[in-house]
Amino acid sequence: MPRQARGEVLDPSEVQVVHCIQRCVRRAFLCGDDPLTGNSYEHRRGWIRDRLEFLASVFAVDCLTFSVMHNHIHLVLRSRPDVVAAWSDEEVARRWLRLFPRRRNDDGSPADPSKPELDMILNQPEVLAERRSRLSDISWWMRCTAENIARRSNAEDSVTGHFWEGRYRAQILLDESSLLVCAAYVDLNPIRAALAETPETSDYTGAKDRIDDLSEREDRSRPSTHEWERSRRRRRSGWMSPIEIDEQSDATGPAVETSGRRASSKGFLPVSMARYLELLDWTGRQLRADKIGSIPDHLTPILQRIGLDTHGWCDVVRKFGRIFKRAAGTPESLAGEACRRGQGWLCARENPLGLSSV
Repeated sequence: MPRQARGEVLDPSEVQVVHCIQRCVRRAFLCGDDPLTGNSYEHRRGWIRDRLEFLASVFAVDCLTFSVMHNHIHLVLRSRPDVVAAWSDEEVARRWLRLFPRRRNDDGSPADPSKPELDMILNQPEVLAERRSRLSDISWWMRCTAENIARRSNAEDSVTGHFWEGRYRAQILLDESSLLVCAAYVDLNPIRAALAETPETSDYTGAKDRIDDLSEREDRSRPSTHEWERSRRRRRSGWMSPIEIDEQSDATGPAVETSGRRASSKGFLPVSMARYLELLDWTGRQLRADKIGSIPDHLTPILQRIGLDTHGWCDVVRKFGRIFKRAAGTPESLAGEACRRGQGWLCARENPLGLSSV
């Protein structure tokens, strides 16, 4: 059976949350030390992270979290057509020319577009509408990630040809329970692969960037707040979306970001950054056979709201990539697939958190 066309799955005109996976062709080494050749490609992980940060400053797409592994990358992205709709025509043209500049500075950075370059987009309504749509298109984000890294890696290796598999894998996340499980699955990938023992040592992950910012915070005696998570003081993770949803500000509009580092300041989970990181730390200990831990009492309600016991939570995080294929959160994929596998704790409700759609 042929695979479903990507355009039939992802719609840049709708707000969608998608778990994206991009693998190297033949699962060759992307980063780290290749045990077969002895070559080290660890620096390419930095290439990818820097590229993601750059794309977050251009696209109307929120990066919720990410992890860069040795032969594949994980991204959790949220398209924001409501944000790109709030941009002026000139803003759309300038962002597109940052992504595909006609000229570059001596250091290789995009040169400021000239008026004739802007007018080539602004004076053609059809072209402008197409550029606006593409800037909220997750497929274009993935294309701009994969192509850039493939060109640099092939140039470094003095080779040509495919670097990535034919296309990336996409799983649509339809509710907050699925999003919470997926975010934990992505952030804990290095621990499950035995590349790290704790979230704070899991390099090139969204969790590690957030933890680094927390450790650099001047006043660490106070819990993280909505204002701090949305501030420009987050040096490492400020280009990603805040974790906690602010029901007052996030519900009033698209929360367009003015810092230029990301599309919006809208959160994506009903838990604080501190609680999410504590849940990650505890889950990581359970996924490692040589680690013993106990869940803090104040985290128990989080799992209760999802409708899971502690064993069920760890099981679904561990098997997330195998359980869910094209979507997570629908009755057919989430409850139906779980029931077939005997995981009855997922069959009770379509949206175990009982909260609004992301």
